[in-house]
Amino acid sequence: MPIFMDRHDLAGASAEDVAEAHLKDLSIQDQYGVKFLTYWFDHRRGTTFCLIDAPDAETAQCVHREAHGFIAGEVVEVALSAVEAFLGRIQDPEAAGAISKDMDPGHRAILFTDIVGSTEMTSRLGDLMATELIRAHDALVRGCLGRLSGREVKHTGDGIMAAFSSAASAVDCAIEIQREFHRYNAGNAEPIHIRIGLDCGEPVEDSNDLFGTTVQLAARLCATAHSDQILISENIYQEYGKADVFTHGGRHKLKGFTKPVMAYRCEWLG
Repeated sequence: MPIFMDRHDLAGASAEDVAEAHLKDLSIQDQYGVKFLTYWFDHRRGTTFCLIDAPDAETAQCVHREAHGFIAGEVVEVALSAVEAFLGRIQDPEAAGAISKDMDPGHRAILFTDIVGSTEMTSRLGDLMATELIRAHDALVRGCLGRLSGREVKHTGDGIMAAFSSAASAVDCAIEIQREFHRYNAGNAEPIHIRIGLDCGEPVEDSNDLFGTTVQLAARLCATAHSDQILISENIYQEYGKADVFTHGGRHKLKGFTKPVMAYRCEWLG
């Protein structure tokens, strides 16, 4: 059966309210041939996201309707592998009925790295040497992700996409990545220069893709950044809490976005 993720607007609900609703879904799911795998609750934003194995979206909604009446505003089909890559789990973290008040909200910061001039680098150095430099990039980036709680989502060929549970961790990791390459370049004859883009958001937005708008914006900011730069979205700027590291805010015309997008440069040297 296909896998769906839905989004509920539940402003004012408590963790206990949402946990109780989840248990009610579990209690009748077999009647509909549905399996509710897990959920994420964002108390700050008043949103809940359910992960459901169901014949179709409407059947999943029927369970919600009968169990507690909290109907989802949006439902999208997702891949379990993508959910696990972005969110880290595809089942309840604890036994049903013992859900923590500190539930994972499902909000994620997305980071992209990109090796500047990778095509020219391959043409100039040849496939073998270029592959070695990409491996060096991967090792440095993955080391920073490991130290700063980042989760690699996928390799893009000349960069890495990663997810973080907080904007602060994502920005700190981006800064550390650029500093690592700065140190690497000081001791190597063939330097590697990268650019980084970041945005943050919810798993189900105004898109049919998991973290669709967030991934798209982070990727576009990465492509727009200059060599050795970090560009962050206004969402990251609002959540990070240390505005002194961000400068040169301005609007950028980005492919796929109808209006110019506000972005800030992160100063990482110092």
